[in-house]
Amino acid sequence: MAKKRVTITDIAREMGVTPSTVSRALAGNQRVRHDTRERVLKVASQMGYQPNVLASSLRSGRSDTIGMVVPRINRHFFSHVISGVEAVLNPAGYNLLISQTHERKEHEVKAFSTLLRNRVAGIIVSHSVETQAFDHFQQVIDEEISLVQFDRVTDLVPGPRIVNDNFLGALRSTQHLIRNGCRRIAHFAGALHVNVYEQRLDGYRYALQQAGIDYDPDLVVKNCIVQEAGMEAVENVIVPQKVDGIFSASDLSALGAIRKLKELNIAIPGKVKISGFANEPFADLVDPTLTSVEQNAFDMGSKAARAMIERIGDGNPVSEEIHVPVRLIQRRSSVMI
Repeated sequence: MAKKRVTITDIAREMGVTPSTVSRALAGNQRVRHDTRERVLKVASQMGYQPNVLASSLRSGRSDTIGMVVPRINRHFFSHVISGVEAVLNPAGYNLLISQTHERKEHEVKAFSTLLRNRVAGIIVSHSVETQAFDHFQQVIDEEISLVQFDRVTDLVPGPRIVNDNFLGALRSTQHLIRNGCRRIAHFAGALHVNVYEQRLDGYRYALQQAGIDYDPDLVVKNCIVQEAGMEAVENVIVPQKVDGIFSASDLSALGAIRKLKELNIAIPGKVKISGFANEPFADLVDPTLTSVEQNAFDMGSKAARAMIERIGDGNPVSEEIHVPVRLIQRRSSVMI
């Protein structure tokens, strides 16, 4: 005789709670108390519960698949976000289908089109650096498919947005350089129409203002987030402008600055102090080790996945911006030892 399938009702009866409470807890709904969610997950595991994703798919007319669109899979940050998403979605019975845009809007639009044709249950996305119009995002909303944005987001379309506290990270990074004696601080910025790079520039400017240091636009190097750009900026800006500090919106361009400054025999941090953003794996390996802002990518991914599950569950149309905390990790590129 086949073993009876454990249902949400069985779990609810075992725990003495309502089936709706169990359903919300399994979906990661934040309206259910944390200790209750933990107990539900434990009892469900002990009873051998398996989500009936087929029934859910038949009811919704969509698959049990969540699409995820990212600029590049091989970036440390995005790979950790993906891990955080999978850690939440997989136990909830969802599959994850990942597309990368290689920073091209046309690839992003094509990925959205493919996911919509396959009637995915939802799409989690961080947009490409080229993306400035969001008609393809709105199409997802219009087709009543759940959309959750993370990291690079826009408020032009409704829905949850999971973001780092980019302003605070930039503020603390620049303040750290100022406290360590820097007065002419350059900023290696990204594309400023992208929210994360705009917010990091704002944090940098506010730190200068609070310290009574005049903002000099000549010290802001735009679209400088890769290693080669950081090396060029040292020759074209850092040396000619007699800069004594660099706050980079990217660890990669900060690495480029370190390489070029060492080639020129300019002491780090003696003559120039450097702070990056992202805490890439190489930050603790390069010489000197790189001060950087930790973004907690795994936590961002898990929050994005929970927002997706909750949105699928109740169709909540409210736009909500959830901030993931950041922290500055001080290393030898900015601190004299």
